[in-house]
Amino acid sequence: MMSKTVAQCDLRNEIARVIDAVTAGETFVVTRNGEPVAELRPIRAVRRTFISRGEVAALAAAGVRIDHRRLRNDNARVIDQGL
Repeated sequence: MMSKTVAQCDLRNEIARVIDAVTAGETFVVTRNGEPVAELRPIRAVRRTFISRGEVAALAAAGVRIDHRRLRNDNARVIDQGL
């Protein structure tokens, strides 16, 4: 799922529309002077433990940085290392 971008001033003027979109499942990156400063996303009751290949590819295409230490720690917690 790709994030949409919204400028801080547009967010201020269109907050109801953006919150409705977030409630419907969309994610927004908020920018200030063209620089990303925050992310608005739906709250999930349970943290997902699986990310599809398509989602990883979309993140890579969007230039999203993945923290390899956090990824490794998350994998170690979820995957049974005794297998």
